[in-house]
Amino acid sequence: MSSHGLTVGFLAEIMQGNELQNPVVQILGSKRIAGNGEQSERFRLLISDGKSLYSFAMLATQLNDLQKQDKLPQYTIIRIDRYTTSVVNRNEKGEKRVLIIVELTVLKEGSLVGEKIGDPQPMTDTPSQPATTQAPARPMDTGSNTMGNGASYGSANRSLSGGSAGPTQSIGDSLTHPISSLSPYQNKWVIKARVMSKSGIRTWSNAKGEGKLFSMDVMDESGEIRITAFKEQCDRYYDMIEVEKVYFISKCQLKPANKQYTSLKNDYEMTMTNDTIVQECKDADGSMPEIQYNFVPISQIANMEPNAMVDVIGMCKDASDVVQFTAKTSGRELRKREITLVDSSNASVQLTLWGDDAQNFPATTHPVVLLKGARVSEFGGGKSLGLIGGSVMKLNPDLEMAHKVRGWFENGGSEASVSSVSARTGGAAGVSTEWLSFQEAKDKNLGAGDKPDYFQVKAMIHTIKSANAVYKACPQADCNKKVIDQENGQFRCEKCNAEFPNFKYRLLVNMLIGDWTSNRWVTVFTELAEEMLGKSSQEIGSSLEYQKEEAEKLFTSISFKSFVFKLRTKVEYFGEQPRNKTSAVSVAPVNHKEYNALLIKSIQELTGVGKN
Repeated sequence: MSSHGLTVGFLAEIMQGNELQNPVVQILGSKRIAGNGEQSERFRLLISDGKSLYSFAMLATQLNDLQKQDKLPQYTIIRIDRYTTSVVNRNEKGEKRVLIIVELTVLKEGSLVGEKIGDPQPMTDTPSQPATTQAPARPMDTGSNTMGNGASYGSANRSLSGGSAGPTQSIGDSLTHPISSLSPYQNKWVIKARVMSKSGIRTWSNAKGEGKLFSMDVMDESGEIRITAFKEQCDRYYDMIEVEKVYFISKCQLKPANKQYTSLKNDYEMTMTNDTIVQECKDADGSMPEIQYNFVPISQIANMEPNAMVDVIGMCKDASDVVQFTAKTSGRELRKREITLVDSSNASVQLTLWGDDAQNFPATTHPVVLLKGARVSEFGGGKSLGLIGGSVMKLNPDLEMAHKVRGWFENGGSEASVSSVSARTGGAAGVSTEWLSFQEAKDKNLGAGDKPDYFQVKAMIHTIKSANAVYKACPQADCNKKVIDQENGQFRCEKCNAEFPNFKYRLLVNMLIGDWTSNRWVTVFTELAEEMLGKSSQEIGSSLEYQKEEAEKLFTSISFKSFVFKLRTKVEYFGEQPRNKTSAVSVAPVNHKEYNALLIKSIQELTGVGKN
């Protein structure tokens, strides 16, 4: 090392495929590389080890903020705590090795150094060597565990050339690349990963033809990533891929992940191509992490927010018959089944299954049901569970928790009295939810706690925002996400990652309601809004788009009418500003006899009349 602590000769060593721990280098310049969106933005660095200059260094995306906050100015000295290298094909210019800095520590700020150290000279291109080298791993900020050593991807791809369609050579662990260090700047890699979940096949049909897709989430010891297969790749790999098995995967297209529709801790996602190769790892050992579950007692689901993701394991106590019906908006034939799950928390929850999951469920055998990544829904104050694209359902898994649940059920649990977290918490005019005025709800500071509060009130509708009362949603039965109008007759759902020639209308009506003390803006969702207006979402949406005067008359017809609203309220923060979000969970006409009886009882309690 030089007197300034630089690791002299480091760059030449890694270009030959050797490893050096915690090298120290100097940053002499940087350049932003624009991409398609924030997530694909990268920064390229000019670095020096005191002897050599190298301009093909990249910051991993999780380090972008260091550059944006000007914490890596010219002349800064850094220690590279974790790195990887990969070969990039530059077409007629040949291959070039890129150094990707995954973790670093600033040792001395550039302003304190103030000059270039030594007389470093530019490095010349070197012949292709093993494509990845890596310093000893440390846990990443994303919560991943340690990364394995890199390897030669040229040889890895050659050994995989037969793909899954024919005989292939065995691939050693030394040839795999950690998921956490993949980037679009690499084109030769192989990952060894365990399948965490696999969606069902989704189909679509439009003017361009028909198509299908499925997606799977995979993981290794360094991280996780989503992979989507379309059409031919869907046919080729869907039956082959099994949840929990380990596979070698190579030659997928890498692109920035849409964070709005995935909770995976990765800036990228993969799409299979005609060149993609998938091969099962027959000798996966303990080095591959097992799928982790964070099981929640069913009783706790009552306190969870809508759209939360949850892992649950419980016994199937009851199951309805499969119900077949035709969707009003799309005309598709749908199949549905309701499952009641129970566990030793003495609570039950309703699980809704659709399609093949509903048809094939062994309802008569009372299986143990494991759910990973199930989505919590709320209606009428009750919570239920459903499966989405990344969810996993297993029946009678060979796990300790599964054996405990079955033991509880067979030793008295099946006869135990349980409370249902799916039950609607009181009718519109019932007394199980507290009657309050808006002022009383404000005085009690409802919704400010960790979970939402519920109350009911008799209120009049003052104003309805009809202009934004509907939105165009995905036509799939189990998806209500807003679609993007492609302006070519097609509508794209980012959640389903598919385009459709049609959509369905969904209602999201904001109305100002008030009682004698105050008023409040309330959101009324599809089912309740249809009930109040006496029309379907499709009818209302069509009227707003093509017959606005008729639509306005429809909304006006319920203005200045009183209803009994059961409301859910929760304070949420937008930036640093608290805002009370209130939505209706049930709406009913006023039963004046019952309401008057309630008022009389309240008066008696206030005056003491009628007390013994």
